[in-house]
Amino acid sequence: MDYINLNKSAWDKRTGIHFVSEMYDVDGFLNGNTSLKEIELSEVGDVSGKTLLHLQCHFGLDTLSWARKGAEVTGVDLSPESIRKANELKERASLEGEFICSDVYGFEKLTTPKYDIVFVSYGALNWLSDLDHWARIVAKSLKVGGHLHLIEFHPAHNLYCGDSYFSHKEPDINEGGAYTENCSGETVKMATWSHPLSEVINALINNGIAIDHLNEFPFTPFNNFENLEEKEKGRFYLQNTKHSIPLIFSIKGTKHFADSST
Repeated sequence: MDYINLNKSAWDKRTGIHFVSEMYDVDGFLNGNTSLKEIELSEVGDVSGKTLLHLQCHFGLDTLSWARKGAEVTGVDLSPESIRKANELKERASLEGEFICSDVYGFEKLTTPKYDIVFVSYGALNWLSDLDHWARIVAKSLKVGGHLHLIEFHPAHNLYCGDSYFSHKEPDINEGGAYTENCSGETVKMATWSHPLSEVINALINNGIAIDHLNEFPFTPFNNFENLEEKEKGRFYLQNTKHSIPLIFSIKGTKHFADSST
């Protein structure tokens, strides 16, 4: 099965729904709000004058939020509809940025080590079958001294849900809706892969990315799982658990050496 095209078709269908949802709040963004959350704002810091690559950028809301903070941004996504909407949003917001329609693995042929920051966030890694290949592209894209900032849903939540924690060669084929409040009930088939935290870390290390920090958080900034409670503003925790379960992790990594091929 062609999993990339399966997911591309699904994300094409999701994009139009997401673009007009309250969850993504495009109108708020156009009125000056940021889509960025407290974790990435704190950890990425000042991006003014820096080149930033956003892999799996969807329709560019976070990408353009970084542009508004002064970054020179490039967003990459496999969905043609997402890229079309990203360019529409860029024009409506009067912001600068480049958007490239490519799956992550195909982007390897296009990228060069010119970015100060590679940014990946919230529900990106589960769409990837090969994290070693992904990490190689991250490393290839970064300048020497450049940083990866990964903010992602914690795989420990898979255990809580009864799903696989460890990876398998073949993906899970799921049929689900658009996860936003305006989802009409229509479902699409999508392919996802589980990746334990060790796999993420080792893929980066094996491709020349030194780990500067790994942080774990018992909350998510999105009300996107079942049984969540907003105990603090913008922080949703799992209910009815004896101990806190990590829902988000973040990694900062640095490329210290040039690739042998460059």
